[in-house]
Amino acid sequence: MTVRCKIVLGLAFALALTGCAGPTHDLLNRKTVTVPASDIAATHEIFVATTRQQATKDPRQVFDGDRSLTTSYAQVDVTVPKIHQVGAIERAKGSADSNPAKQFTATDVVHYADAQQFAKAVGNNIAISGDRALVFVHGFNNGFDDGVFRLTQLAHDTKYPGTPVLFSWASSAKTTGYIYDKDSSTAARDDLEATLRMLAKTKVKSIDIIAHSMGTWLTMEALRQLAITGDRDLGGKLGYVVLASPDIDVDVFKKQMIRYGKPDKPFAILLSGDDRALKLSSFISGDKPRVGDYGNAADLASYGVVVVDLTKAKGGDDGLNHAKFADNPILVQLLGNRLRTPAGLAPDEPNQAQLDNIGQGLGKAVGSAAELVITTPFRVLTLATGG
Repeated sequence: MTVRCKIVLGLAFALALTGCAGPTHDLLNRKTVTVPASDIAATHEIFVATTRQQATKDPRQVFDGDRSLTTSYAQVDVTVPKIHQVGAIERAKGSADSNPAKQFTATDVVHYADAQQFAKAVGNNIAISGDRALVFVHGFNNGFDDGVFRLTQLAHDTKYPGTPVLFSWASSAKTTGYIYDKDSSTAARDDLEATLRMLAKTKVKSIDIIAHSMGTWLTMEALRQLAITGDRDLGGKLGYVVLASPDIDVDVFKKQMIRYGKPDKPFAILLSGDDRALKLSSFISGDKPRVGDYGNAADLASYGVVVVDLTKAKGGDDGLNHAKFADNPILVQLLGNRLRTPAGLAPDEPNQAQLDNIGQGLGKAVGSAAELVITTPFRVLTLATGG
């Protein structure tokens, strides 16, 4: 067995143990667990558009990994415990019920009969929550629960001033399901496009998108389709686009960007040279580089995007380094600082003085050190933090 094969098998084993998600996919408790209100930090209303089938074998999952030919809509209420640590998703072990005083807990699920009912509900929430929406598109090997809890954590930790909307495509939530997941994400392109158009028809002023891993492929395809129809910025309502650990072939991404055109609003790629999950993805895809661990940031930036290299920042997903954007406290707070300024008011690119001030503040707040290299179409900047 060659050294390369041993490395790939090792990565596959690591993914089998951790993946992009947790080992079980129960969202709801079997029975209600009551705790004092003082133990709860917040309750978040997560709106959902999904191409998954509704779970029948295990209703606790709510939606499973089977594909639906139509989009379903729901709302999930999730509590965050007072003991929550920034960057973490505190979860119950195995299939045990969640304790709201200690873990993220889904307390209620509302199903909407059709797109019209969902549009009305999400529109009302947008109107009272800041006129902004944050759309999260999850990655490979994610159950429905994983996407719900990740978006809850992001909305909570970034202090996002708007309505969180999860687009959940039909991942099998299995480490062996890479090809199935790729096909599922491709099949969901029209559904994501329709969801974004639906949001744009509300009174929302800005639709921000964070996509992770294989979800970035789906997001880029939906944006490409919008561009083809002449509405690439959703009538001026598209805000930030953040592609974290993109599992996209570099050449394919370049062609997508050529069709989409140079962005008018902040468009960021978060990559990391030590992303072990993407190393396996690259191997499966014929040894071709993925955007998320590509070594030429300037090449990507030439297409009008801002590239943030997270290689020197610590990851928290058991060494896979595939979710640094969400589980590294410094990066989460940096993302929050950016998201809280509407994209239309944000500068085209940060300046070094601003980065130095942010870095010093985050270093003191988090008490750790990191260095981010930010490559724009015009220059390279460094953000250093230290505690």
